[in-house]
Amino acid sequence: MKKRVNIVSVKLVKEAGIFYAARRITGPEDVADLVRDFLEDADREIFLVICLNAKNEPTAIHTIAVGTLNSVQVHPREVFKAAILANSYHVILVHNHPSGDPKPSDEDMAITRNLAEAGRIVGIPVLDHVIIGDGKFASLKTNGLI
Repeated sequence: MKKRVNIVSVKLVKEAGIFYAARRITGPEDVADLVRDFLEDADREIFLVICLNAKNEPTAIHTIAVGTLNSVQVHPREVFKAAILANSYHVILVHNHPSGDPKPSDEDMAITRNLAEAGRIVGIPVLDHVIIGDGKFASLKTNGLI
């Protein structure tokens, strides 16, 4: 008995675009400026991946997951699927804390470690994980957690 196997292709679809004056990501301040409008007033946690080229220029922003008031489920497969399709050289992880306090939780630190290890394995390094709060942000790299 024969079984049918689908022939498929994978495509990245551009849904919209934004203008970004700084062109390059040089630190967590640039990350916060880039995504603040997406995340600052959200009532749920939203996890994004910013895909970068070799010059640290953002090439794509992908929403990985939308969670609840105080959590969001993230799997490395989803993060790096988007990064691979976007031909990323590096990625930066970003999410918000609707409470307004960007202090990293234990869960934030654990997922960062897992995603950094997955990035190392697939050859797409995680440069930082930035958490957006009310008018402020926290960088796990700056805090020595990456």
